[in-house]
Amino acid sequence: MKSRFFLASALLLAGCQITGNSQQEPVATNQESSAAAQNNNNTDTGTTDKSATALDTPMAAVEPPAPVVTPQEQDDAWQRIAMQLKLDVPDNKRVNYYRNWYLRHPGHLTIVASRAEPFLYHITDAVEKRGMPLELVLLPIVESSFDQFAYSHGRAAGLWQIIPGTGRQFGLKQNWWYDGRRDVVKSTEAALDLLEYLNRRFDGNWLHALAAYNSGEGRVFRAIRENKKAGKPTDFWSLDLPEETSGYVPKLLAVADIVRQQSKYGVDIPFIANEPAVATVDPNTQMDLAMAAKYAGLSLSELKSLNPAYNQWATAPEGQTHLLLPVANVATFNQSFEANGRQGMKVVRYQVKAGDNLSVLAKKHHTSVDLIQRANKMAGSGIRAGKYILIPVAMNGENAFPSLTEVRSQVSHGSGYRTIYKVESGDSLWTIAKKQQVSIKELMKWNGLSKQSTLRVGQKLNIWKTSQNGGVIRTVFYEVRTGDNLSAIADRFNVKLADVIKWNQLGSQKYLKPGQKLKLFVDVTKVSV
Repeated sequence: MKSRFFLASALLLAGCQITGNSQQEPVATNQESSAAAQNNNNTDTGTTDKSATALDTPMAAVEPPAPVVTPQEQDDAWQRIAMQLKLDVPDNKRVNYYRNWYLRHPGHLTIVASRAEPFLYHITDAVEKRGMPLELVLLPIVESSFDQFAYSHGRAAGLWQIIPGTGRQFGLKQNWWYDGRRDVVKSTEAALDLLEYLNRRFDGNWLHALAAYNSGEGRVFRAIRENKKAGKPTDFWSLDLPEETSGYVPKLLAVADIVRQQSKYGVDIPFIANEPAVATVDPNTQMDLAMAAKYAGLSLSELKSLNPAYNQWATAPEGQTHLLLPVANVATFNQSFEANGRQGMKVVRYQVKAGDNLSVLAKKHHTSVDLIQRANKMAGSGIRAGKYILIPVAMNGENAFPSLTEVRSQVSHGSGYRTIYKVESGDSLWTIAKKQQVSIKELMKWNGLSKQSTLRVGQKLNIWKTSQNGGVIRTVFYEVRTGDNLSAIADRFNVKLADVIKWNQLGSQKYLKPGQKLKLFVDVTKVSV
């Protein structure tokens, strides 16, 4: 979690529990050997035989030095990182604790590597170009477990877990269409800008800067001042910081140590090619994401996973229109885009009916009033029955976003949150699926049923719910603060009050207690503004 930092808002992060490891293999060096020529004296004549010269003396073969493979020339991106890790890892109980935790949970390494694969080269390259410690490449492991949709109870979002105020402070736009905190390229720039700023503020002390990235620079400066007054050391390990921050830096150092010494710890991080995996294209026009996926030869879920910043079914009408695509698909996208007249949106011609208004039409077609006005060059909102207007619509309608079975979730089932349905008289799999707006196939999978299964009245079935528009659900555990109430919490996370009560089985409970934990299922695409 990020708290606010000095002058403006700060980053709040949800420290994550996942590991990534890679070790620096020692670079073998070859030793050169040479033999000196020796002069032989002619003892028979008592004179020196000057006929033997240096050219006549046999020399031992000299092996050429082995070529040095630089970090940038490594095949594995983890090895590229490992060779450049510089921060000291002390023999410290907090570091040891987190190292042991990661080593006991090696399955997390596979998850992290899978999530990091499209982005690791880009982040590594960005950190290297700034001359910053390569440990910072590993920060998203601690922050978000490399989950590009990660969202915390403090409203921190994205790989780098940036809170709204800090995001705006560092140039990340956040609106109905787009949240720059989840834009992998833009948020990486902003996070590194902030880290550079903090490093300057703390006179080049990276441990202090990292602590401030977590808890805010004001909090770290206060801890330093308090130690100075008490005559105590002011290094990170001596500071009195919040519990989360006290564990945050050791956690990063533990991950770095495992990455640097992979063989020593007996771990094997899945290979990630040390080459660009993605590239940015910019159509310079608002683009339906489903249409963009079709142009690129990708599934919609693949496109969305690379472009998590877009909250709706299309890129923003103004400003952000760029897309991140696999390198191999860029040419396909460009060719298809040109072949289709650079069309970015699907538009339908609609005849206005009595009672229609722009708001109703926008909701019906899953678009916005603004887009309808733009498409028809309308200055106002007046429309007349019988006239035709153009309505930009999503190619896939309300399912323009990938379902949560397609986009990896932080929760084990990967499909939002569970509700229980009690079978009623006359129910069948078909009627239940229709009522609950799920597929029969999903219903059978969730409950271990087949089409021949017999349902009985009162039988309880698991139903996994997602956002109504197919958005991305994340589980958030919120700790109640003094002055909180259920209504305010529901508004804060853009969820229904009734749902908060149901999720936490609050029943008739009227009062919340500070420190009480609430489980919330938040659609991260709906909390940007």
